[in-house]
Amino acid sequence: MTNSEQLFQKAKTFIPGGVNSPVRAFRAVGGNPVFIKSAKGAYLHDEDGNSYIELINSWGPMILGHAHELVEKAVSDAIQQGFSFGAPTRREVEMAELICSMVPSVEKVRMVNSGTEATMSALRVARGYTGRDKLIKFEGNYHGHGDSFLIAAGSGAMTFGEPDSPGVTKGVANDTLTAQYNNLTAVQTLINANKGQIACIILEPVVGNMGLVKPVEGFLEGLRRICDEEGIILIFDEVMTGFRLAKGGFQERCGVIPDMTTMGKIIGGGMPVGAYGGKKEIMDMVSPLGPIYQAGTLSGNPMAMAAGLAMLNHLNETPSVYSRLEEIGTTLTNGMKANMDKLGLKYTINHVGSMFTLFFTDQPVNNFEDAKTSDTALFGRYFQAMLKRGIYLAPSQYEAMFLSTALTDEHIQMILEANLESLREVI
Repeated sequence: MTNSEQLFQKAKTFIPGGVNSPVRAFRAVGGNPVFIKSAKGAYLHDEDGNSYIELINSWGPMILGHAHELVEKAVSDAIQQGFSFGAPTRREVEMAELICSMVPSVEKVRMVNSGTEATMSALRVARGYTGRDKLIKFEGNYHGHGDSFLIAAGSGAMTFGEPDSPGVTKGVANDTLTAQYNNLTAVQTLINANKGQIACIILEPVVGNMGLVKPVEGFLEGLRRICDEEGIILIFDEVMTGFRLAKGGFQERCGVIPDMTTMGKIIGGGMPVGAYGGKKEIMDMVSPLGPIYQAGTLSGNPMAMAAGLAMLNHLNETPSVYSRLEEIGTTLTNGMKANMDKLGLKYTINHVGSMFTLFFTDQPVNNFEDAKTSDTALFGRYFQAMLKRGIYLAPSQYEAMFLSTALTDEHIQMILEANLESLREVI
């Protein structure tokens, strides 16, 4: 039995399912999870001495690769001054100023501790600001595990959703309306059936949680128009895409500016962190300035702020990071397409900048229904074949890959060779 297998058996005794986040259990791809001991640059190293070129990067934040020297030094310097104060610090002010200067929609920002906390807080602020209770979310978009977001689509555009998880009440479900992503007609139908009741529309502008799915032309622009007409707050969940697809997030790249934005991942340089921000008049409703309460002892934690400042300052001052990521993403996905074509396989690759997903379906993937046409059993075999060859992928068909500047041309070639060999093995 390997060290990872022993650790997993022990973990299952003390941790539900043996993991602290469900996708880590490898249930979608078979086998047991690999337990990671360390990481540096483009590589993960496990408890059994194996090394992997990886394409997850802690689900996004390691945009410069693991343990980058800039971030390491910032954390090392900060740790000498204390771990947590529960009081204001200079770095919080510097971080807020930097975020507001980089993200087009953000005039004021509040730091929190996770993406889930950011989306929960943004929803509360939108409800408090508008005086309305309901929200519209999209099937296949993930906004953390807050009750309001764990709601499945109903049987039709005008039906209420059903809780996705035990513990989520019917009352919460009644305030959550779910539409199909990239379908403006569905959104308008929900609004017409709930006039004057919808506080906000929240979405991932580029979806990363049903695999990568891009907005079709006019979709985001249409949502902006509808929200303006109906007095609805438009929230972009850029926890994944913020500072990754452009230094100002996908909103900078697409030119559609939401009212509020949720952030995470990269702004902590890998540390646990989140943030939500938006227009001044909306954010001024947050306590202690306004009546909407939100608090957190560890919000603005000095370790997270130090790591995040090092990361964001580098991204803000080094535009070549994004051109290199574009180059890596294009080279890698084009090479994978060539391999798939060579073998005559059915596939779709969705790609934006440093994010992509290989779907084992020949259907265009524009929403969750499309994504579910994928051959998930084939993906599971492909995942294991790549892992065997030292390439660590996201352990689910319905996840995006995240690239880093630590990937060299040699790494890309190694990934493509493993890709071709793995495909030959599993088809």
